[in-house]
Amino acid sequence: MATDPRRAILEGAARLIAQRGARGLRMEELAAEAGVSTALIYYHFKDRAGVLRKTLEFISDRAERYTADGDRTAEPHDARHELEQSLLLEFQDTPEVRENSTAWGELRASAIFEPALRGDLACATLTWIHEIAALLGRIQPTAAAPTLTAAAERLTGLLEGLSTRWLSGTLPLSHARRLVREAVSIEIQHLTRGQHQGPEGDA
Repeated sequence: MATDPRRAILEGAARLIAQRGARGLRMEELAAEAGVSTALIYYHFKDRAGVLRKTLEFISDRAERYTADGDRTAEPHDARHELEQSLLLEFQDTPEVRENSTAWGELRASAIFEPALRGDLACATLTWIHEIAALLGRIQPTAAAPTLTAAAERLTGLLEGLSTRWLSGTLPLSHARRLVREAVSIEIQHLTRGQHQGPEGDA
């Protein structure tokens, strides 16, 4: 069965970035990894920056696929389960998830030195934050949008940090998952308490 060369390039780039980091990505190595010519890489992606941007998009799409769970029209109780699952499925001890999470972390780190990546990274991160905020909004529909967004920022930021510790072997998988569940509970309690207190509750 013929393999889509563009997809083969993106899969190869994700593997190499996960293994060696984004800054070490070389087109000749990528061509060998993907089983294509360097000319074909430049044909599809124009330059190295184009490869990095599209690989970021590729791993974001792949993460969205394996973290998709549940019925989007579910009741609030099920929305909480969907929220937990969407975060916990980032902690699966499988080659795909490990590779995807490692590549994401490497691309995020490389954006410190490669400003061209920052815009795409910011967009991908914002999309993720909005997805989590939407799930939180189904759990607490009367919460203000900025409050939901702040909660989503905390949860996604925590997940990235825990993922790095897990992947580097400094945090057991079971403990990482337990911390995620606890964080979800804390954020939901915070949203609920905020609604009960009203606008002057934190004064």
